[in-house]
Amino acid sequence: MINLRKNRDLAAMEGRRFSLDGMMTGLSFVLLLVIVVTPIFMIVYHAFFYEGKFTLDLIVDQLTRDTTIASMWNTIKIGALVTVFGTIMGVFYAWLLGRSNIPGKKLMRSLFTIPYMFPPFLGAMAWDLLLNGRSGYLNRWLMQTFNLSSAPLNINTIWGIVFVEISYYFPFVFMQVVSALERMDPTLEESARIAGARQGKVIWKITLPLVTPAISAGALQILISSLAHFGVPAILGFSQGIFTLPTRIYSVIARSGGSFEGIRQAAALSILLVAVVSLALWVQKKVLSSGGYDIIKGKSMRPTLINLRGARIPLFVLALSTLVVIVVVPLGMIFLVGLVRAYGLPLIPANFTLANYQRIFTTSGTLASIKNSLVLSISAGIISMLLGTLIAYVVQKIKPKGTGALEILSVLPYSIPGTVLAIGVILAWSGSLRINLYNTLWIILIAYIARYLSFSMKTSSAALLQVHPSLEEAARTCGASHTESLKDITLPLIRPAMVSGFFLIFLPAMREVTTSVLLYGPYTRTLGVQIYSLRDAGMMPQASALGSVAIVLIIIINAVVNTLNKDRRGV
Repeated sequence: MINLRKNRDLAAMEGRRFSLDGMMTGLSFVLLLVIVVTPIFMIVYHAFFYEGKFTLDLIVDQLTRDTTIASMWNTIKIGALVTVFGTIMGVFYAWLLGRSNIPGKKLMRSLFTIPYMFPPFLGAMAWDLLLNGRSGYLNRWLMQTFNLSSAPLNINTIWGIVFVEISYYFPFVFMQVVSALERMDPTLEESARIAGARQGKVIWKITLPLVTPAISAGALQILISSLAHFGVPAILGFSQGIFTLPTRIYSVIARSGGSFEGIRQAAALSILLVAVVSLALWVQKKVLSSGGYDIIKGKSMRPTLINLRGARIPLFVLALSTLVVIVVVPLGMIFLVGLVRAYGLPLIPANFTLANYQRIFTTSGTLASIKNSLVLSISAGIISMLLGTLIAYVVQKIKPKGTGALEILSVLPYSIPGTVLAIGVILAWSGSLRINLYNTLWIILIAYIARYLSFSMKTSSAALLQVHPSLEEAARTCGASHTESLKDITLPLIRPAMVSGFFLIFLPAMREVTTSVLLYGPYTRTLGVQIYSLRDAGMMPQASALGSVAIVLIIIINAVVNTLNKDRRGV
């Protein structure tokens, strides 16, 4: 009788477990269907169907336009140049700071990750203030000093866009390769040296091939970020008629006044942009599938440091100069112009004032934009963290049929450009499905959740893989329900990863502009959009003042994140 009752209790517990598993699985699919699939479907539908009939007229019309061809060529050219030079720069400094005896390595390694924290469009704005062909501060100084008739430098070119994007995207490769170099087996290089190979040959034949997967992963991040980026090409290219596909999409919608036909044209351009990004993903997959090496070890390794000898100080100066150019100069320019009374006045103390900060803090639109960004970032961080953890649990622990599709759908939005995602969200949630969220914070929040969901999903998946199934099974054997084992065992163990996932979403959402610039309304401007709008209106000092406020906010948030991470590691 006792055994029979025990079996019934176990059967009831298993029934509740499978019921909860089924509910979690179903909820995951439904949420991804609403948040991810619907916007992407609407883009495809409106690009290829008109009044319910399949047609290629819109795609053909866009493909045969000179403006589209030029924009597509600029997108590919800029993406390729940024990827090549950004990868070379990232690999070089990763090797220099990871494998040589250059002075101040620990400090410089931290400093080289700083560009990753800041919005590239702020860097573009700073360099435009400095090297604008018509009124850049450095150009005017050079013209006056050397009695030149025209500006010697001009950042408003394709090469200017490439330079700024490299400055902010090379850390993708730098961070990946430094990590791989630290975990490499050093005996492979040592064996080559013992065999008589010179240092250059060891690097070319041994080190670089061994870290190829890390280089490829970082290069792909650079390529996708560059292909999809809006801010830098918009700030540096609009004045010279240089368009990329993301800026062309924005221009088409702006020129049409947000009309449905303009959005349809933008949907067609979005298909072309997705095709370009898909080609990049295919190339990267081919590179990674061509072969790999088992060189990453689980334990900490101590690779041999290369003695730079006479090149030690010159390379140190080069690294320091690079940091000054990509970090100190643009940040300093933003802060200085934020203090000047009027744009164009010399940057001397006599022309400095705090009035610009007074203006931005007494302007309701600016305060509202900061509030909107905080609300959106916190909300997107919390919701994406919970949804990402739910999907990660279904994928890693429940493993239902269609697990692969669930995983692909969760990371798909980050693989497509933010501009494309924004078009899909507009088409889906602006009344066509009887739900109108246009010009509200909700439509931006949905886009943020879709865009950053993969961050939380990946961090939670990594944590869940470290939680052995026997822990939950032991809890259920002791009489705990499936819900109780989740609440008392699994979630506490993965809580640090969930917190990390939140901050991985919160920080980029605070500085986001590529997606928001197509979704904001009169009362829903975000911090990034407000800075861009002030700059676009010619209010350079106010835009710079607000930009410096954004920089301070980012620094504070990053310091909090680092402190929390250190505290968790110390526990």
